[in-house]
This record gives sequence, C-alpha cells and structure tokens, in this order.
Amino acid sequence: MYQSPRRLCSALLHRDAPGLRRPPGPGPRRLTSPPAVGPRPASPGLLAAASGAARSCSRTVCSMGNGTSRLYSALAKTLNSSAASQHAEYLVSPDPEHLEPIDPKELLEECRAVLHTRPPRYQRDFVDLRTDCPSSHPPVRVMQWNILAQALGEGKDNFVQCPVEALKWEERKCLILEEILAYQPDILCLQEVDHYFDTFQPLLSRLGYQGTFFPKPWSPCLDVEHNNGPDGCALFFLQNRFKLVHSANIRLTAMTLKTNQVAIAQTLECKESGRQFCIAVTHLKARTGWEQFRSAQGCDLLQNLQNITQGAKLPLIVCGDFNAEPTEEVYKHFASSSLNLNSAYKLLSADGQSEPPYTTWKIRTSGECRHTLDYIWYSKHALSVRSALDLLTEEQIGPNRLPSFNYPSDHLSLVCDFSFNEEPDGLL
Repeated sequence: MYQSPRRLCSALLHRDAPGLRRPPGPGPRRLTSPPAVGPRPASPGLLAAASGAARSCSRTVCSMGNGTSRLYSALAKTLNSSAASQHAEYLVSPDPEHLEPIDPKELLEECRAVLHTRPPRYQRDFVDLRTDCPSSHPPVRVMQWNILAQALGEGKDNFVQCPVEALKWEERKCLILEEILAYQPDILCLQEVDHYFDTFQPLLSRLGYQGTFFPKPWSPCLDVEHNNGPDGCALFFLQNRFKLVHSANIRLTAMTLKTNQVAIAQTLECKESGRQFCIAVTHLKARTGWEQFRSAQGCDLLQNLQNITQGAKLPLIVCGDFNAEPTEEVYKHFASSSLNLNSAYKLLSADGQSEPPYTTWKIRTSGECRHTLDYIWYSKHALSVRSALDLLTEEQIGPNRLPSFNYPSDHLSLVCDFSFNEEPDGLL
C-alpha cells in the first residue's frame, strides 16, 4: 500500500528569486517541455531535515535556525488538513514579512522530495506553431487549468477508479505545483481553486506572481465536511513582465439573473513592449441539461469583455473550463463573436479547424467521461500562437483515467506561447 508522508516542514536556502525564468524560445517543430522532469529521486538530506523539523514545529510556525527561510504555507501550514474547516483564517493574505522570495528550482526539489515514491510525472512536448518571423519580444506563456478542488475530489466527484491515496492534499498539491513549475507560465489561469489563501497565493507570490481570486457565491465545496472554504477562479501574472492596468471580478448572469459562476478579467501591460491586452479566466455551469444556461453565461461574459476591450481595441485572451463541447451554442458564440476570437488548441489539428478529442477524461459511477471542455481563446488578428503544449495520449493517461498517482486533476493543463502581431490589421 502506498504511504503518504504525514507532514513536511522544509527549510529552503535563502536566496533571491525575482521570478520564473524560461529557457530561450521554441526551436524545432516538437519541443521538449522545460525543465525535463524525470523520475523523482528521494532527497535524503532534505527529507531528513523536513522530518526533524516536523516533529518540533506547530502547524503555522517552523523555526529552522539561522541562515534558512521557512516554506511558510503550502508545504508546511496546509499539511494539517484538520484546519481546513477554519474558513476565516484563509480569507486574509499571509503577513508579507513571511513571504521571502524563493527559488523555483528549490521549490521543485521540495515537491519532488514529497513525491519520491510516486510514479514520475507525464512527459509532454510543445508543438511549434510558428508560421512567420520571430517576434522582437519574448512570447507570453499562458497556462489554463482546472486543478480540481480538493473538497470536490475527495468528497463529491466519485472518481471510482482513482485510489483514495492519490487524492490526498499533502501530495496532490505538490503534483499541481510541479506541473506549474515545469511549464513556468507568465500568466496562470486556474479554476476550482479552494486552497488559494493558504497555498497558491503565498507560494506563487514568493515566485514573483501577483494573484487575484474570485470565489463562487455558493461553492459546492462548502457541502463537504472539513472543506477549505469555497472554490473559485484564480488569475496570476509575473510582476517582472506585466503591470496591472485594470481588474474586474465578474459574477456571470443568465436571463438577467445572477448565477453561481464567475470570471476575472484583467488588463495588463507588457513591460518589454508597452503593449496592453486583456486576460480573462472563467468556469461555466457544469452538467448536461444546462446548455442554454451556459450559452447565456457565455453571452454575458462576451458583453463584459466587449466593454473592457473597448470594442476589441485591446487584444484578448480568454481561458476557461467552459463545461461545453464544441457543438454547444456557447462555443459557437465565442467562435463567431465580434471580438474575433480563435481557439488556440484547434491549431494542433491537421487542418487547424478541429478541437482536441478530449481535455478531461475520468471514470465516475455513471461511467466513463471523455470530453473537450477547456479552451484558450485569443484575438486572432492581434496575437499569434507560437507553440502549444501537446495533450497526454490515451496510453499515458492509462486505463483508470484521471486523476491518478501521476496526475492531480481530471482536467489536462493547456499551455500556449503567444506573441503580438507587429502590425495588427483592422479590428483586433
């Protein structure tokens, strides 16, 4: 039987980490995803230090002595899941004095140490989609991912083929962090985030990100015993690359009624080029039978984005779990919008016109669910997709599907590199 560590309270060497840095731009057609992450060797020194510290530390404070810094939140504070029901303390950001910068390589090593008895993470390649000359500025890497709310994974989603041990937060959060660190996005758009204040905001802020969280008004996570508060959408961007110009939290409406689904839309300015654009993240209503509801939510979001982009004058990227196949009306609304949007992952198909066969694949009590629900939309006249992360194959996913010991969510992450077109023509 697989055994998970009870606690980790690690010491990280104190060194500056101004932000994540990615290796130079894409090369050949199929690219190796940086950094290469193979099997997870145990780190005896690190684990020994963690084990020793865990025996003498409280849930929130772990004194590590001179010359070291604390891993303030996720890899220490949140390992004790009994605190998850104390919602109030997670509605306040941690004290800034605890948020010293951390080196992403060291955090990755910490995650690997926790995960050393698990199978290695799946390897995925970037597909080079460039059709023109290189841009004069570095591409903007955008990551879209429904990470699976912890309360839903353990309490409501009924993944009948997924071992209970694979869903434990102590290690699943390290799988999520490992995935993020492997692809090093400049902008990170997440759904089903129910550990924002105690995990993702403290850690990612120390990696150079600025984050925004907007919870659902009536999150289903709150129905689960020992939950960690409501889930919602989260948007992070690297502060050394972008400046925040405007931010809007949007509660979506349908037929003039406010709904339980939300979106975040932010106008960012690239510090290298001075170009501004809008980035949005959303999560639409789930389940069969709600197609018209999703359609109305999509129309409301498009209208909001129309206003924010001043009638498509600003380039736009929209990430989300739309809970809708390409055959649904909400997909067609986005594809035919006056915002002139295209779906980035269509470009991986042979004709550039077809969505991937799946972005989520799971087995529930009702049977096997294999759907394309997740998208990255972009202004096709103003932006170009330089590369996109290929999907996992059926062989990689395996017969028990997702989530698993290898992969922390039932949804695959989508990652694209964008560049601004030098001379956008007409409407953006």
